[in-house]
Amino acid sequence: MSSVPPPDGLLQALRNGQRFILTGHRRPDGDSLGSALGLARVLRQLGKGAQVWNRDEMPPVYAAISGSDRIHVGESPPNGFPEGFDYSICLECPSLDRTGLSEHLSQLPIINLDHHLGNELYGESNWVDTGAPALGEMIYRLAGALGVAVDAATATGLYTAVMTDTGGFRFANTTAETFKVAAALVRDGARPEQVSQWVYESQSEATVRLLGEMLHSLELHHGGRIATVALLDEMFERAGATAADAEDLVDHPRSIAGVDAVALLRQLGPGRFKGSLRSRGDVDVEVIARSYGGGGHKNAAGFEATGAVEDLTAALVESLRDALG
Repeated sequence: MSSVPPPDGLLQALRNGQRFILTGHRRPDGDSLGSALGLARVLRQLGKGAQVWNRDEMPPVYAAISGSDRIHVGESPPNGFPEGFDYSICLECPSLDRTGLSEHLSQLPIINLDHHLGNELYGESNWVDTGAPALGEMIYRLAGALGVAVDAATATGLYTAVMTDTGGFRFANTTAETFKVAAALVRDGARPEQVSQWVYESQSEATVRLLGEMLHSLELHHGGRIATVALLDEMFERAGATAADAEDLVDHPRSIAGVDAVALLRQLGPGRFKGSLRSRGDVDVEVIARSYGGGGHKNAAGFEATGAVEDLTAALVESLRDALG
């Protein structure tokens, strides 16, 4: 799929605005964080003010990205909001409520940057490229369109975004263009071995113990083609873990030979769960996530639902079995 260029209205808004508030989705991941921090640096190089604000804490593995210590976290807005800002920039959020901050952000004109299917185009300016494997790739193209040279710190954030959303360049969304962008980011100063160490070799003890808890719940279905796992409150308690320690654990069951689809249900509260779906090839889990009010990509999607974990698991297995054909 060919790249969708940044629209003229977006470029004009970024050039005309002076101060921007940037946010990503709840429970931020590598693409959300790397893209937001990278774009904030691009805007500052244009002489603009840029503040990243996320509702939730980031996973500790991303703490080494330049600027992560300046992220404002929580439901209360940073100083000077909204009167001191010109635009809210929402990154990787198909709908405004995915930010968890919609009532605040909607007080300003919204710029919507995303690569997910089903984006609601809720911004005054919208740039959605569903062919891009990561928003970080789009931010790199945006920097070029704005005439901003990418420095080493910006390149590192964007490389982190691209690497994590392609699963270390293993997922089906990885394209020839992805490798071109990754190569350019390395030339600009990103160090692949450093980023890989942060993401894959700097897990907390709690994360590893939580992985053990999750694997105890592993069940295989449909001749071993479907794997289901759960992360319940008592598992987090035994592991001494928090929600940030659960980042990317869903990818482990997909490494089992013969497994084509995975469903993880992570408890958010009594009877409330976040579902994470992963698949291979032509197995479309975005459609399943959308049926629960969520969304994402063909091979990686998520949603929130209420009910008993056993009932939700059974329903997901049935839906995944239909998707497998």
